[in-house]
Amino acid sequence: MADCKKASNLNTIDLSYPDIPTSVSLLKQACMDSGFFYVTNHGISEEFMNQVFTQSKNFFDLPLEEKMKLLRNEKHRGYTPVLDELLDPANQRQGDHKEGFYIGVELPEDDPEAQRTFYGPNLWPDSDILPGWRQTMEKYHQQAMEVVKKTARLIALALDLDANFFEQQEMLGKPIAVLRLLHYPGQVSEPAKGIYGAGAHSDYGLITLLATDGVSGLQICKDKDAKPRVWEDVQPLKGAFVVNLGDMLERWSNGIFRSTLHRVLGNGQRRYSIPYFVEPSHDCVVECLPTCQSRENPPKYPRVKCEAYLLQRYQDTHADLSTYNKP
Repeated sequence: MADCKKASNLNTIDLSYPDIPTSVSLLKQACMDSGFFYVTNHGISEEFMNQVFTQSKNFFDLPLEEKMKLLRNEKHRGYTPVLDELLDPANQRQGDHKEGFYIGVELPEDDPEAQRTFYGPNLWPDSDILPGWRQTMEKYHQQAMEVVKKTARLIALALDLDANFFEQQEMLGKPIAVLRLLHYPGQVSEPAKGIYGAGAHSDYGLITLLATDGVSGLQICKDKDAKPRVWEDVQPLKGAFVVNLGDMLERWSNGIFRSTLHRVLGNGQRRYSIPYFVEPSHDCVVECLPTCQSRENPPKYPRVKCEAYLLQRYQDTHADLSTYNKP
């Protein structure tokens, strides 16, 4: 049965707006409806965002042989080639038609925390080849986290929690935060043939901050069980981030807030996007919040440890590293 399609109309949350209750109300409505919304006046300049996208393009313009020298490692840092990721095996004939680069929380190898699954040193292109590249990405990693923290305060208030709830040490105090540069080379997606820019999936963690280059392609499906599924186009909004909630927030909220299925369809244009995935600490146990359960609405999901959940999701969706011939 063919998918249906329409345009989506997302709420816009202005992070500089002084009327916090109004912002919380708008955000709560968005989180319950689709788990997707725009964030504006976030504090990151357009000039710097252009710089980040330019540096991203500079990396993907390198010869494949050069990029493969930075092939992702066991800690999910580095380059992911086209077709490496398979997000929707039930409907995809082959992997996603995109290439990417993972950048996590930078820790030196001699730091005790670097032994954790999602911590450690990143892989970086040689500064002779891409001067200033590392500095740009590290600066963006830090600035994006500040936007996430501002947004998380509104989410906490929308869940009737203290505004600083998600800034606890076991949550955003020691987060697993992953910046991912993505490049869709221009393949035209053909859903009927199982060919997608990115297959249908939900994000795994707490919250995702998405920057786009203005080329459309993102779609969301509010009801994954509908037949046919209805896919809504999410248009880029200049100067705004698209924010979406992840599976862990859906579990924390007992399903009140939504982690929604989304995908990317290629339309023949090159497309660059930069999602910033934020999860709580490795040891954080995600379980139903007290404000989201009652005798009539008991917890729907079992407790889960963040590290174990993330590791399983990564293993389920990425190619085995042993299949690559490393240069």
